Amino acid sequence: MKKIRKELLQGTLDLLILKVLATDKLHGWDISKRIQIVSSERLILKQGSLYPALHRLENRGWIEAEWGVSEAGRSAKFYSLTDKGRLQLQEEKQDWTSFIEAMEAVLSLKEFI
Repeated sequence: MKKIRKELLQGTLDLLILKVLATDKLHGWDISKRIQIVSSERLILKQGSLYPALHRLENRGWIEAEWGVSEAGRSAKFYSLTDKGRLQLQEEKQDWTSFIEAMEAVLSLKEFI
């Protein structure tokens, strides 16, 4: 399958992370892996994009972090959604749905040729 262009991924990164964290408390590598698996390998998050996004979301109060031990027995920072983050997730989903509808309307235009 074709991977999604980096520019499109960057514009949806917050939504992707918030949605994945709505399902479970995860550390960074698991967040990235879950998105990759669920998207059938089309969405690949690089650490250089993921960790700055996690810090940004934490600074906004949308997620919180606590240290724990990963399945591999290593110390890891686990992230979870806050109540403020759940509200933001709903807002982001509504915005994305509206964007999809607008794009579908434009893409369904018939050519004049």
